[in-house]
This record gives sequence, structure tokens and C-alpha cells, in this order.
Amino acid sequence: MTTTTRTSDIRTADLYGPQGAAAYHDITTRDTDEIVDLRRAVRRTPGEILELAAGAGRLTFALLALGREVTALELSGALCRLLADRAALTPAALRTRLTVVEADMTSFALGRRFGVVVLGTTSVSLVDEPGRRELYRRVAEHLAPGGRFLLTTRSRAAGHPAGETWTRVEGASGRGYHLGEQWTDPGTRVVTLRPETGPGEERVEFTSVVRNLPAESLASELDRAGFVVRTRTDLPDVPGWDHVLLEAEVAS
Repeated sequence: MTTTTRTSDIRTADLYGPQGAAAYHDITTRDTDEIVDLRRAVRRTPGEILELAAGAGRLTFALLALGREVTALELSGALCRLLADRAALTPAALRTRLTVVEADMTSFALGRRFGVVVLGTTSVSLVDEPGRRELYRRVAEHLAPGGRFLLTTRSRAAGHPAGETWTRVEGASGRGYHLGEQWTDPGTRVVTLRPETGPGEERVEFTSVVRNLPAESLASELDRAGFVVRTRTDLPDVPGWDHVLLEAEVAS
């Protein structure tokens, strides 16, 4: 069940709840961040693809375009429905290779193995440390021999000031949003998405807590979980941020 709170005259709700999911999809539909680098990395390893935290499919359809079977796993039922609705509008040759699974990436059990497991959009930052340990265990159980685990992380660069910032962005629908980031402590930030509203419209904002996880910290966690990080790729980002793609496999 999605819970909401009220602050002043602005209702606050989960970014991944029914309303928040639609807004999140609106601002990310045209975002090509990570797609080229993830597709390049996926091509190096054969086999079916498991995408974790698939959302509404920003990466999913780019992975399907590689011609492989893709299982898209997502915790939010609202985002799963958005993804399924989008898939229904694609050619049969594409949608018949897609399986959508509503599940938690820290506790899933699919009973099969995959050539590649993808966790993009820096979604690992949504999971706490105990949850990440379970995530790594589940990934290891679902990787085929020689398979690769691809995950991205975006962390605050050394010297990047803390505090609160707001940026105006425009969604694919043409609607404007105000995107805020507020650091609550050195390791955590709160992301707020506030749609612009007209007369008589409800004022609402959608929030999510994101952890600051440098690539070095994730590499150490993967090592302790029995993985070997084979490559690290620095991805483009705005100044003040480190954006990294890690490619790992289960240690032999």
C-alpha cells in the first residue's frame, strides 16, 4: 500500500507509487543516459538478459532491440503496469521476447539462470546495505556460468558541496517539473519531483531516498559477496558527480 503525508498545502507521495510512477516515466522517457554503454557491455556476453529495477522500461526496450529474451523485474506494481502497457504497443517480434515480473530485487527467485543481469539507472542506491547483500546473493544464484552482472552507480564527487538544489525539467508530455536534491547527511539525499500545477490542480510532490554509493564501495561489497569486478567504465555526467558502470562475474 502506498502511503502519503501532507506538508502544508503540498501532498507528499512515493515517487514509485501510482501517481509518482507516471510522473517519473514522463521525465525519463526521452533520457538516453547509460543506454549506449550498457548495450555495449551486454553485447560482450551471450545469453538471456535479466533487468532488475526495470521501471517503465527506459532501458528495457533498448535491451530488447539487441534481439534477446529479456526478463524485466520491477517492485512497483504501477511501473510494471506502465511497462506492460508500453510493451503491448510494440511489434509482436519485440513484445513476445519480454517477460515482466513484479518482485523485489533483494528477494526474487526465478528458478533459471541468465547470461547477463543488468541493474542500471543507479538503482542500487535505493537499497540499504543488508538489502544489497541479499541482492548480490540473488544475482549470483541467477547468473549462468561466465555470466556478467552490470550495475551503475552515481555518487557525489570529492569536494562537491552538500545542501539543496532545484532544477526545472520538462517531461515528454510537455509538462514542467521541479526536481530537487537535498542532502540529509553525507551518505543520503532525498530526491523530490514536484509537477507544475495550474489553477484548481492539487499540489503534490513525489520523493525517494537515495544513498551515496561510490564505485569503490560497491566494488568492495561485490568482492565480499564472491564477485570479481572485471571492468570499470566512467560514464559522462555533470560536474561534481562520479557516474560509473561496473562489470562483475562470480569468482570461480
